[in-house]
Amino acid sequence: MKLIQNQTFDAERALYGEKELHLNNCTFDGPADGESALKECENIQVENCRFHLRYPFWHDSGLKVNGSELTPLCRAALWYDNRVEIKNSKLHGIKALRECSDVAISGCDICSAEFGWSVRNLQMHHCTAESEYFLMRSENMRLSHVRLKGKYSFQYIKNAVFEDCEFDTKDAFWHAENVTVKNSVIKGEYLGWYSNGLTLDHCKIIGTQPLCYCKNLTLLDCEMSGTDLCFEKSQVNATIKTPVDSIKNPLSGTICAPSVSEIIMDDENARGKIIVDKAVFDSPTAKSPSPQCCAQ
Repeated sequence: MKLIQNQTFDAERALYGEKELHLNNCTFDGPADGESALKECENIQVENCRFHLRYPFWHDSGLKVNGSELTPLCRAALWYDNRVEIKNSKLHGIKALRECSDVAISGCDICSAEFGWSVRNLQMHHCTAESEYFLMRSENMRLSHVRLKGKYSFQYIKNAVFEDCEFDTKDAFWHAENVTVKNSVIKGEYLGWYSNGLTLDHCKIIGTQPLCYCKNLTLLDCEMSGTDLCFEKSQVNATIKTPVDSIKNPLSGTICAPSVSEIIMDDENARGKIIVDKAVFDSPTAKSPSPQCCAQ
C-alpha cells in the first residue's frame, strides 16, 4: 500500500480514484474547501485522520477507518460504499452513512441526524449514538451493546436482531418487519406501531401507548413500566412479568400479566384474551373474568 501521512488536503477530489492507499494522521480541511476527497476509491485504510470537509467517502469499495474523527462539518460522509469497516471513531456529521452495504461498525461515537438510511448487511457493536430517523429503511442488521438516544428510530427496517441494547427513542420500530430485540431496554412513546413480526425477548419497555396496530407481535417474559393503552388493534401473544397500567382492545392472541390496572374492551372486533393472575378477560362484554389458567 502507498503510505501518506502527516499531510493536509483541501482541494476538490484531492485523492479521487486512488487504490491501495494507507492514510495516517492526515487532515482534510483548508481554505479551498474542496469536497469528495476520496471519491470512487478502492482498498483504502484511514487511521488517526480528521475530516472537516463534505462528502469524503462516496462510491468507495473496501474502506477501513480507525481512530478517526468526522466532525459536524463533514456532511454526508459515507454514501454508496461497500465493504466498510469503521472502528473507534467519531461520526459527528449529519447523514453520515447512507445506501451502503456490508458495513461493520464497532467502538464508535455517533452523533448524526438521519444516520444509516437504506443500509444493507450492517453489524454494529459497542457503540453510542444520538440521532433522528436512525437506520431508517435499513435491512439485514445485527446490533449489540448499542446505546441510542433520539427520535423515530428503526422505522421501516427489515430482518434485524438487537441484543443487550439501551434505546431512549420516540416512535421506534414503526413499520418494522421481522425484527427481534433481546435483553434490552426500550424507553419512549408509541413503540412499534404498525410493525409485523416484532419479537421482544426479556426486554424492559417504558413509555405510553406501546405496540399498537401490530401484526404477529410476540413478547417473551418482558417487563413494562408506565405503559398505558397497550396493544390496541394488535395481533399479540405476550407474557409479561410486571404489572401493566392499561390494555386496550387487543385484536387477537393472548396476553398474560400478573396485574393490569385497567382493561378496556369496548370494540366488538377486539378478541384478544387478557389473562390476569390466572383469570381471563376474553370478550368486549365481559364484566368479570372467567376462570382459566394462563398456559405458560
